[in-house]
Amino acid sequence: MLLEVKDITVHYHKVDAIRNISIEVVEGTIITLIGSNGAGKSTTLRAISGLNHPTTGEIWFDGQRIDRFAPEKINKVGIAQVPEGRRVFPQMTVAENLEMGGFLRKDTDGINRDLKNVFGHFPILKARQKQSAGTMSGGEQQMLAMGRALMSNPKLLLLDEPSLGLSPLMCVEIAKIIRDIHKEGRTIVLVEQNARLALALAQKGYVLETGNIVLEGDSKELKENEQVKKAYLGG
Repeated sequence: MLLEVKDITVHYHKVDAIRNISIEVVEGTIITLIGSNGAGKSTTLRAISGLNHPTTGEIWFDGQRIDRFAPEKINKVGIAQVPEGRRVFPQMTVAENLEMGGFLRKDTDGINRDLKNVFGHFPILKARQKQSAGTMSGGEQQMLAMGRALMSNPKLLLLDEPSLGLSPLMCVEIAKIIRDIHKEGRTIVLVEQNARLALALAQKGYVLETGNIVLEGDSKELKENEQVKKAYLGG
């Protein structure tokens, strides 16, 4: 098991944002967290990446406990997050944003290899290397945020709402890129409000409501679940 989230609770001040969340991620798979706004999906990702430490519970990654690690140490052990809203560095160029993704690395050959790989997934980034990130479209910025995360060569990629605010055509493109990244052997945890897209990409899904996991299982089974159909799939 690459990632094990064991009964974690995360508080914002005195309010518990998620309660007793447990998730298992097998290496080489895509799992998805679906649910409405405020369900606790992003909080779960932030706990995994070290931005919010759990009040209770444990998080284990690749055989070691990480729930008290600082975010930069979690990145070093092999977890990278693409945050909701992309959050590229707008005044910096595309090339500089990608360089920031590999900031903690010292292996020059590996960095050059991964930069070539990123340009393979996102040819537009290669063409726009000197362009300021803030002048790019939303879809292009999403590609840059994903490319920046891949520059740390993560074992586990956390994607927070990658389709948010994008056109239907760009959503299709982002979904294709996620599939391609997964085919390379990358493990992915995907948070999505677009449940139909998420379940099409993932092998397993967890449904969150008001900070709790209320359903989990094979994605194909969840797509046929009447509760999921009614609440998230439009019928």
